[in-house]
Amino acid sequence: EVAALDQGAHVTYIGADGSQMGIKESIADTARVLGRMYDAIEFRCFRQADCDELNKYAGVPVYNGLSELYHPTQMIADYMTIREKFGHDLKGKKVVFFGDARNNVANSLMICAAKLGVNFTACGPKELMPAKDLVAKCEAIAKETGAKLEFEEDPMKAAKGAHVLYTDI
Repeated sequence: EVAALDQGAHVTYIGADGSQMGIKESIADTARVLGRMYDAIEFRCFRQADCDELNKYAGVPVYNGLSELYHPTQMIADYMTIREKFGHDLKGKKVVFFGDARNNVANSLMICAAKLGVNFTACGPKELMPAKDLVAKCEAIAKETGAKLEFEEDPMKAAKGAHVLYTDI
């Protein structure tokens, strides 16, 4: 919000108490109204399906501020920070995520790594590794960018050669 205001944008914050979306008003109807009022919408939600529906009907760009599956706006900030340290081209750098690699932050970190050619390692117990369908999508992207995706249970092995260590508790 502050960054948008600093750049001259006009911002309206609508919290959970300020809308009946999904309760008395459908997401589709709310999307149509907001899309007529605003040039873009950032949406934080509990269900990715709600973000997808808002995007379908808004008619303006919808930015996912957070869902149970993804946290792309966090990745913009995090990869900007990584670039401050290592420069613009991050190809071949290694980012290791420790913890529950099924969560929204880990999912988005892996997606961005694959797209940027960054090597990504998820470290945690097998049962906390990313969903197989998401891994398959990221591996397809990684083939194009040269990124390597690895999944490791041993923290010492995972951390070897890492440029960035990351966790989300």
